[in-house]
Amino acid sequence: MTALPPFALFPDSAAWRQQIGPTDWALYLSSWRALAAAYLALPDAAFAAALANDEQTGVSSFLVSLARALVEAGPAALAPYFSTNSGSEGDAAAALKKSAFLLTARALRLPKPPPPALLSWEHLSDVSRVYGRRRTGHVLAKLPPASVGVAEASLSALKKYLIKNMEEGSAGKGDVRAVESRLLRVNYLISAWPAAGALLLTGSDYLDGLAACFVIMNPPLRRAIVTNLYVSLIGLTEPPTPRYSLLSDLLYALRAAAEEHKKGPLRPSDSLVAELVSVTPLLQQIQQRAEAPSSSGSTGAGTSTNRILPILKDLAKFKKPGSGLHLPPGRLKRKLDKGKAAAPAPAPVAVPSSSAAGAASSTPPTLHPHKLSQIAVVQDLFPDLGSAFVAKLLDEYNDDTEQVVACLLEDNLPPHLVGLDRTENLGHVALSDAPPPDNQHTSMAPHATPPLPPSQRNIFDNDELDSLSLETSKLHFGKSKAKTTADDLLADRSSSKAPNKAAIWSALAAFDSDDDERDDTYDAVDVGGTVDNSVPAGSGAAEDLHAANEQTLYAAYMATPDASVFQRDAFTRRSQERAKLREETGMTDEALEGWAMMLARNPQQRRRLELQSSAFGGEQTQLERTSWRAGEDDEEDGAPSRGGFRGRGRGGPPRGGGRGRGNVAGPTGDKDTQQARNRKEANKGSRANHNRRDQRAKKMARGGFPG
Repeated sequence: MTALPPFALFPDSAAWRQQIGPTDWALYLSSWRALAAAYLALPDAAFAAALANDEQTGVSSFLVSLARALVEAGPAALAPYFSTNSGSEGDAAAALKKSAFLLTARALRLPKPPPPALLSWEHLSDVSRVYGRRRTGHVLAKLPPASVGVAEASLSALKKYLIKNMEEGSAGKGDVRAVESRLLRVNYLISAWPAAGALLLTGSDYLDGLAACFVIMNPPLRRAIVTNLYVSLIGLTEPPTPRYSLLSDLLYALRAAAEEHKKGPLRPSDSLVAELVSVTPLLQQIQQRAEAPSSSGSTGAGTSTNRILPILKDLAKFKKPGSGLHLPPGRLKRKLDKGKAAAPAPAPVAVPSSSAAGAASSTPPTLHPHKLSQIAVVQDLFPDLGSAFVAKLLDEYNDDTEQVVACLLEDNLPPHLVGLDRTENLGHVALSDAPPPDNQHTSMAPHATPPLPPSQRNIFDNDELDSLSLETSKLHFGKSKAKTTADDLLADRSSSKAPNKAAIWSALAAFDSDDDERDDTYDAVDVGGTVDNSVPAGSGAAEDLHAANEQTLYAAYMATPDASVFQRDAFTRRSQERAKLREETGMTDEALEGWAMMLARNPQQRRRLELQSSAFGGEQTQLERTSWRAGEDDEEDGAPSRGGFRGRGRGGPPRGGGRGRGNVAGPTGDKDTQQARNRKEANKGSRANHNRRDQRAKKMARGGFPG
């Protein structure tokens, strides 16, 4: 048998395709079609041998390049010069697309695995997107075990890459753009082959990576993450082998992640779970499939239904307020036409021409803003769909967005919508439900363009971060060199602006912390707040240490003129006397200066310390006689005798004195002096002073004569 010629690569670049003329392009299409039909006609053994010798035949390279071009350019990749629905050229393009799918399906069903390029997740995703979920899923469901192992190895490499970049992306290091593009691409494969989603979700690391990457405030990335998680979870319920046990474990993990997010600094509505249950029909789809009876008469989930249904109710609590895809409450009411408008002028009856009829038929439909918002919701999940195609889907399903999304994901559209152009967009659409006004005399004169509002700009406009061209490796949280110390900065002499250590020390030496303009007159109240915790308070050792420190401080206070060692200036603090005093007492400069200030303001403490310092120390050499002797009274000297005071009552204390009585001649303001003066006035009644006063009063009443 003569060997077939090899396949030529399909030009996957639009620039290359434009360089090929229409005649040559039609010849290429017919050649590719004829060669594909020849390879399909080969027996199984010969076809397997051709795939094994792929370097010579180029079958896998042609199929991969064709699928990639159809993904990037759509049907226009096969018909750059003519419509795919017109003429023999359009039939040739459609036939080539069908032949390529049959080649791919036959290669994937071989017992021996085909070339790895045909089983890579990239090619399988492109095939799922080009040929639809249903046809591709039917082929992938019958993959031989050997081919399944090769495809799962490719998906495992993708999973490892995504986990690494999603975790690093939350810290500002990973390539989030690559994560977004890969998630959008693999979503088509997961939708067609649920085993791919089950492989990605096995283990908690992939789900944790999605939740960590969702924190990034990037709307396209967030939509890709939500779509990926939705199609992966809903794929676990697909027949014939639903994985409800794995699904229940993942739903519990989602609830735990949502509860943990509520404890963080972000809002609860910013979590992945809240977005997932709010914008996708995940909960409704899982509940319907779990409660649907199977062919055996039992529920689809079996014993796992008891675990899934309660967790669905818990996840429903995380829905965002107003997330239902219903008519918003702020919709404006239509203005009722009461028939009071001016009657339109009668128009002459004329037969419409073909051009007029065409213009009337091309009048754009009138849509309400709510319909446009529903189209935007669907396009967020399916960005490759055109607005006109989405509008037709909404009309088909009575504006039920959830049902539209579910039918698109399941590729379960009505036959009259399957063959429509999915990239068709709406033209000029009127954003009002009201009919056009009857008054046709509105002035259509052009008006001047109003001035644009002023815009504020700063020095950061159009920089690398503003244009999103900054490398992620340059982004960081906090200081870029958090481990750098002051010693490292002083030791680094590589820069011309490096700090001079000598200049810093000179500035510190000349700095006076007390040389300021703040009034510190009343700081003495806070100075004594320093407490030495080296010895437990209340113990005998603490009292002994306090007494020893007071004696040492008082000795230094009296030894230096004007207590200069306790002055509050930088020179005194750096002196040797102050350093010695700090070493002996273990007190700080502030505590020493505060003690001296309080001593000057407290004469009682000063007198107590003076008595303690002048107390009997055991150096007395003789004892004086203290007993009273006749003739040894010292009254003439004006001093009282040692035996007591003259005129004192028997056994009584001296007048105005005594232990605890104080001295009336003491310093003014002293507490004991004031108490002694008060007692003196209080005791006059018991010292017969009032008797002399009364006697004098009687004498003066008699006219100054006795008797």
